[in-house]
Amino acid sequence: MSDIAVSNGSVNAAGLKSDARREELWMLAITFPAVLLVTLLVLLPMSWLSWLSLFDANGVFTLQNYARLAISGAYVTILIDTFVVSFAVTLLVAFLGYPVAYLMAQSSPKVTSILLTAVLLPYWTPVLVRTYGWMAILQRNGPLNDVLIAFGLVNEPVEFLYHTSGAIIGMTQIMLPYLIIPVYIALRGVDKDYLKAAAGLGASPTVAFWRIYFPLSLPGFAAGALLVFILSLGFYVVPALMGGGKVTVIAMRIERSVMVYPNWGAASALAVVLLVVTLLLLAISIRIARLAGNFR
Repeated sequence: MSDIAVSNGSVNAAGLKSDARREELWMLAITFPAVLLVTLLVLLPMSWLSWLSLFDANGVFTLQNYARLAISGAYVTILIDTFVVSFAVTLLVAFLGYPVAYLMAQSSPKVTSILLTAVLLPYWTPVLVRTYGWMAILQRNGPLNDVLIAFGLVNEPVEFLYHTSGAIIGMTQIMLPYLIIPVYIALRGVDKDYLKAAAGLGASPTVAFWRIYFPLSLPGFAAGALLVFILSLGFYVVPALMGGGKVTVIAMRIERSVMVYPNWGAASALAVVLLVVTLLLLAISIRIARLAGNFR
């Protein structure tokens, strides 16, 4: 009898291994088109750029492109300005987007649909069109300055455009949906019974929000903020138009290196450095999130 049981166990184990192997093959077959697409559109171009950064204009192997980035103060300034602008945009988007996501999560389905449409409707408009719209609003003789002067808030038109502030304003409006949607999804997943339990234990609505609601929404908030920051690092159209040439980010410098000089090696080196720094920040953020999760 025991021999039969052992035999049946061996057959079942072999069957489970066969099923697991078959499932792995199916998963490989299903994901192969996506992996192939990512390889062709992402990995190969990135590898090509990395390869170009190691050669000069004559095709001679050199590290001069990277040495120039480390030695030249202009490149360091551009890198710092890019991260400062991206960080400022992320802070503004977080400050403006979280209350909107909270309102959407707490409202009725009808109000939520209206708010969601209002958030996504500008996203359906091309970035270039929205940028020129903001330029019309923020110009010296634009409606925003007219309103500020009419209410006596300023005595003369404010220079919003062609400065860092103009680029930050335009990028903030474009990046808002990238934070509002993840935060809204995270807030909708919070069980309302937690807040009722906190109220039953004597916690005020403010205490319940900061001690329960906000911590539970942090995963969505962190994901949205990180997405906004990374996407802001590669912006080109808004800083180029609304910055008026006084704001130079890495994307603008890469375009100038290719179209004006042209120097594919220098442009590739800039792209590689931006990619490496972004990946390092992403890894640090993931590490901090894991440590915070373990701490809780």
